[in-house]
Amino acid sequence: MRLDKYLKVSRIIKRRTVASEAAKENKVYVNGKLAKPATMLKIGDIITINYFQKQVSIKVLSFTTSTKKEDASKMYEIINIQKNEAVE
Repeated sequence: MRLDKYLKVSRIIKRRTVASEAAKENKVYVNGKLAKPATMLKIGDIITINYFQKQVSIKVLSFTTSTKKEDASKMYEIINIQKNEAVE
């Protein structure tokens, strides 16, 4: 499954266009490598997303083309949430 679609379906990022923009702006890594929106994911891949104030690492557990809100969190496991230091 494509990275941008996975981020949307799993509800990690609310819209696919926002997920695509995040990847284009070099804020998303897959297995430690900079990822593009069309990067194909495999089960077990580690996705790292750099938000404004934090960095979140998740592990891909499953793929589904669509899911209910309650089931979306079963698609991934949060590995690490790290707050970024404020830059002065």
